[in-house]
Amino acid sequence: MPVPVPRQRAIPAVESGQAPAASAIGGPLKEEAHRDATPVHSNGATLTLLLIEDDPAGSPIVPDLLDPAGKPMRVRTARNLTEAERLLTDDVHCILLDLALPAPGGSGADDELAVLKHVLQLAPRHAVLALTASGDAERGTEAVRVGAQDYLFRDELDGRLLSRAIRYAVERKRSDTAERRLAEGRLRAQENRRLERGLLPTPLLEGSSLRFAARYRPGRSRALLGGDFYDAVRTPDGTVHAMIGDVCGHGPDEAALGVELRIAWRALTLAGLCGDELLGTLQEVLEHERADEEIFATLCTVDIAPDGRRAGLCLAGHPAPLIARPGRPARLLPYDNNGPALGLLPGARWPRMQVELGAEWSLMLYTDGLIEGRVGADGDRLGQDGMVAMIRRQLSEGLRGEELLRAAVSEVRDMNGGELTDDVAVVLLDRAP
Repeated sequence: MPVPVPRQRAIPAVESGQAPAASAIGGPLKEEAHRDATPVHSNGATLTLLLIEDDPAGSPIVPDLLDPAGKPMRVRTARNLTEAERLLTDDVHCILLDLALPAPGGSGADDELAVLKHVLQLAPRHAVLALTASGDAERGTEAVRVGAQDYLFRDELDGRLLSRAIRYAVERKRSDTAERRLAEGRLRAQENRRLERGLLPTPLLEGSSLRFAARYRPGRSRALLGGDFYDAVRTPDGTVHAMIGDVCGHGPDEAALGVELRIAWRALTLAGLCGDELLGTLQEVLEHERADEEIFATLCTVDIAPDGRRAGLCLAGHPAPLIARPGRPARLLPYDNNGPALGLLPGARWPRMQVELGAEWSLMLYTDGLIEGRVGADGDRLGQDGMVAMIRRQLSEGLRGEELLRAAVSEVRDMNGGELTDDVAVVLLDRAP
């Protein structure tokens, strides 16, 4: 706290009209000079003080205040909190509050700092200096603990030191605000990372001979996560279950819903549900958890038999997986019995198709972000046919596993001419003899 030197000054209350202009600056011409001057703070903004005191015109509280350039600071005065709220515009940098003011509406009679708490709620972005009686350091210290930037003794104000205290309070408030925003940003990043860990799980495939690879890229600029989700687990009977899904939309709400659906899918799968029964339950989860009735999700699930040679396939409005086998061109699995997306039709059904995989194969599940990128000068979509042709070529070049997925997502992005607008998730399961 600054050590003030007592000095009696008239209150510069020209902006509030509560004191004669001559007492503040020295006459009408100087009042105009005071209004026209633009004292500048270190960040280039006009430095303005709002004094809240019940008798500012009759009590010499505030001496003449100068900014670092030697120009008068702008001072507004308010007799009560109602006037203060009217004068509290965005160009006010600091509030000098008399703690002796009564609380609004007579509230907080037993709370000596009720008026300060009200001002802090009224002006959360402004620096606040508390004004208290001489020697009442305990009350001033408590005011700082509650949220004021500093406290001053009412009858020991000095213009030079008060000016410095105001500048200090403004800079401290700015620093506190920047630190708070940084902490909030770190907290959001931590929350995003937690969501991302939920969205991008570690597959539970212990004991399986299948190889697993995945690639994920959110569509939103600088985002960590999006509305696409995937998972893979092995149940005690040796069956490997895998799925991939896409919640419509690209925001954090959609990402959170995707995490919920993925966790629900894993729990239901480990509990023994499969096919139509599992998807019907997931639809109930979506209907209860979505923020809007128009939100839906597409889903592709496969359950691969313990011998790895056949699988069950369920599609809920989702693109069919791609299968690649030695000596045969990569192709899409059948999708004639594709059911509706989850959340569109109450009581819908999702047929489970049996597909033969063979002894050696690669199965790729993907979201539509991989096939909806633009290609060529006309801006046509890549589409499933274009994707199949691209994967066939990359397989012929010897790309496999993570390397294949990385190349596929990178090439789709390059063909699009930049970042894709939709989220992209790709999962690859491989079986070798």
